[in-house]
Amino acid sequence: MKKILFYISISLLIIPASSCRKGFLDRAPLDAISDANFWTTEEQLTLALKALYANVKNNNTVAMDQMGDNSINSSTSDAYRIFGSGNFDPDLSSVNAEWVSQYSGIRQCNVFLANYEKATTVPQAIKDQMAGEARTIRAYMYMNLVSYFGDLPLVTTPLKIDELYGPRNTKKEIIDFILKELEEAAAQMQKEPQTKTNLGRFSKGVALGFKARMALYDSRWDVAEKAAKDVMDLGVYALYSTGKPAVDYYNLFTYAGKLSAGANKETIAARINLTDVSMHNISRETQVPDQASRYNPTKALVDAYLCTDGLPIEQSPLYKEDTYANLFVNRDPRMRQTILAPGAAWGGKKDGNPANTNAGIFTAPKFVSDKLGCVTITGYYFTKYVEVSTVAAVSKDQNDIHVLRLAEILLTYAEAKLEQNTLTQADVDLTINKLRDRVGMKKMDIAELAAAGLDLRTEIRRERRVELAREGQRWYDIIRWKQGSLLAADVKGMKKSLATVPSQVSNLAADANGYIIVMTGRQFVDPKHYLFPVPLTQIQRNPALAPQNPGW
Repeated sequence: MKKILFYISISLLIIPASSCRKGFLDRAPLDAISDANFWTTEEQLTLALKALYANVKNNNTVAMDQMGDNSINSSTSDAYRIFGSGNFDPDLSSVNAEWVSQYSGIRQCNVFLANYEKATTVPQAIKDQMAGEARTIRAYMYMNLVSYFGDLPLVTTPLKIDELYGPRNTKKEIIDFILKELEEAAAQMQKEPQTKTNLGRFSKGVALGFKARMALYDSRWDVAEKAAKDVMDLGVYALYSTGKPAVDYYNLFTYAGKLSAGANKETIAARINLTDVSMHNISRETQVPDQASRYNPTKALVDAYLCTDGLPIEQSPLYKEDTYANLFVNRDPRMRQTILAPGAAWGGKKDGNPANTNAGIFTAPKFVSDKLGCVTITGYYFTKYVEVSTVAAVSKDQNDIHVLRLAEILLTYAEAKLEQNTLTQADVDLTINKLRDRVGMKKMDIAELAAAGLDLRTEIRRERRVELAREGQRWYDIIRWKQGSLLAADVKGMKKSLATVPSQVSNLAADANGYIIVMTGRQFVDPKHYLFPVPLTQIQRNPALAPQNPGW
């Protein structure tokens, strides 16, 4: 079998063949394959399989965090900002786009799975591996759909793009299918970690990890616990650490943490990005030097980080809010490696004065657009997922997008144990405290939490929020925890009194305590907003999808 890197980006499907290995892209799209002899060789199966990987979300994984309360886009037309606000109707085109894109990918997987066995000369072990990958990708797309829409048509055979799907299966039936499919896919695949010859390809750990995620989302705690432990017991993944607690967490999301660099054994599934092959624009959009940032951390996220004594800011004597810089002092080290702190390197300063040698060092937030620096609407900027060297260029970012990593698996295991009332200090040490050790944060101690009057469930959930910030998990967590009221709250930023240039914030709205009000008028109606509406366009095309989801 040829050793070919699996660069899983949609751009791969459209770049010229001359920019990669000869013949790599010299093919018709999967949807257009009509040659009865296509499904005969390993190379043909490989080409067909590669097309499926374009359905794994890339930079959308980062943008999806803006559906929750961790981040907000400066653009009021951003789809994820609209989703999070609750102010949309079933005819919103972005809702339909989610439905169509996922079912289109599912159809591609169905085509592959209906045909791969025709390659009778290909060793069965190779075909099984490929089928496991296709089944895992299909299950991943169903995970997205069921989380958004609940009841869905379950389609497992090839249908034409314009063919009606029939009535909806129940949410339980869909999730039962996903869990069974991932378990069987895991049995088909190798457990090998990412190597330079299989970058981007799914393995046993991916299927088991997605199974743990789906079970957690559906409160199937025993299933989530076992699947997470199965991943942990594979023995092929380890937290990324070079012994530098001040930077290791940050570096995981930069070029240093790319799978192709070889040092990262933590990431289980990722969208791979390489020079002039597949690149994105996240670093620039985060700290764009002449515009407003597309990704603005919220006060709610900033406040979530504990102080170094292990206490929330509301309780810790270490917390001070007298200056902007002091917000970052004595805080969980992941805060500085996620939220940009004064003194850190950044790319958001556009300075026409060549004598200013400190243009690359962040000092204070900027609220007024003059084309000379990145504007924030909350007073905060992200540094996580920012490769500073690429901010100045457009769409030249090669950071891998981490879809699933060991940290999430550890957090899933801890939460699943907690919800079954079986969580012990040994479990915390095996999971959460490994994450804290990486950054040099005080360990979580169950007895100490109780003595301080802190709720263990709240702290387990806090840990998930700060560790996985900007990784697309927050909205799903809010929904499954039935905390929809958080999405109805005003989005706020820093206290106006901390602004270096008071005149820049003087006209900004603020609450009674002086915190910037970035967005108001959000809503969350229970049970309506715990699901998206079935797209109006889809119901018009297929009346069997009715009735509409509750409240819509």
